[in-house]
Amino acid sequence: MNEECGIYRTADFIGKRWTLLILLELYKGESKWKRYNGLKRSLMGITSKILSIRLKELEKQDIIRKRTNGGFPLKSEYSLTESVEDFIKIIEQELKN
Repeated sequence: MNEECGIYRTADFIGKRWTLLILLELYKGESKWKRYNGLKRSLMGITSKILSIRLKELEKQDIIRKRTNGGFPLKSEYSLTESVEDFIKIIEQELKN
């Protein structure tokens, strides 16, 4: 498969360790926005360094959004973009069938 292909790049990126689990954690629950510490607690075994790296990569790829409170201490929250939410809903529906 051509490495320029969007599907190849997406599969390669999503296949990175912890990436899919982070996306699923952001998808779960009532609140669309999740704080860094909440994600860290929910993802047993992930290191702070890996979580930070993956969140930055996901934000750079426009898969998640980040917002900060602008105060002290600085608090960051993350949510899925709408297109990724739709993608996960499709996968969830397919798994039910």
